[in-house]
Parts: sequence; C-alpha cells; structure tokens
Amino acid sequence: MEEPQDVTRLLIKWSKGDKLVLEELFPLVYGELQKIARRYLRGENRAITLQTTALVHEAYLKLIDQNRVEWQNRAHFFGIAAQAMRRILLDNARRRLAGKRGQGAPHISIDSGNIDVSDEKAAELVDLNDALERLEALDPQKASIVELRYFGGLSIEEAAEVLGVSVASVNRGWRAARAWLYSEIAKEGAGV
Repeated sequence: MEEPQDVTRLLIKWSKGDKLVLEELFPLVYGELQKIARRYLRGENRAITLQTTALVHEAYLKLIDQNRVEWQNRAHFFGIAAQAMRRILLDNARRRLAGKRGQGAPHISIDSGNIDVSDEKAAELVDLNDALERLEALDPQKASIVELRYFGGLSIEEAAEVLGVSVASVNRGWRAARAWLYSEIAKEGAGV
C-alpha cells in the first residue's frame, strides 16, 4: 500500500537527480495512476477497447522525461500526471476530429494500446480544453485548481497543498472556475 510520505521521499530524491528511485517509485504510484486513467476513460463507448494501462505508461514516460521538476509531494506528482494524461487524450481527440474534417490525419493509437475516444467525447474534451485555456489566460490559479481537482482527482486539501494556498481559497476558486467553464462551454455550444 502506498504511503504518502514514502512517495514524497522518493520524489524529492528524484528531484535531486537520483534516477534509481524510479524503480521503487513506479510500483507505489501505479495504482493511483490507474485510477486517474480510469476516471478519464470512464463512460466511454463500451464497444471500444480502452486500455488504461497504455495511458498510464505513456503518461509515466512523459513524467520520467521531466528534468526540471522539483517535486513537492505526491499530490503535486499526481496533479502533473493527470495533466499529462489529459494532454495525451486531447492530442488523440484532436487527431480523430481532424480526420472527421477530412484532413486525412491517420488515427494512431497511443503505444498500440487501442485507446480511443468516442466522437462525442472527443469533441467535449476539446471544448473543455479550449475553455480551460481561456480560463488560464484570465486566472492561472483557477485553471490549476481545475487541473488538480477535476483531472487529477485531488481533494480540496491536496490541491491547496500543491498550490500553497488555503483550503478556503481552493474552495472559492473551484466553485468560480466550474461556473465560468460551464458558462463558456454553453456559449461555445450555442455559437455565441
């Protein structure tokens, strides 16, 4: 079972350049990475074969390739992992939508893991990402809260710890960000 202090200890060692800890770290974080991946892939078309394992491995490869991250703790790690997974799925969704528009972009599965996103879900993911990017331009902290809470599955307390702000600030930011995103996505859907 994962102990938060063990993960944090290993992440700090990794930040200081000790690459050998990665062998010890992966088994400790794998289960939580699987949960994040399942959260992303939940509700997908059952006819499509989805591989959370491929998403986890692709995200993990992106994470271990990071050289300049000073990992604060496990919550910080899982927040960044969720962000990496979102970007992987977003790239996949954009490729699918580009193919739909007749641009001839081939569908390439990630790491031959058969990860696929239904057309409806792909469009939703792109719309949400576009709205989140607009929010980030207006208020980076609120966008970070969404990343950590919605995509990373972090609790209010964990998000506050990662961001270095109070729990009350995260609560307010979370409510405001969700309302703003709903409004933006509704405008976009209405063609406003």
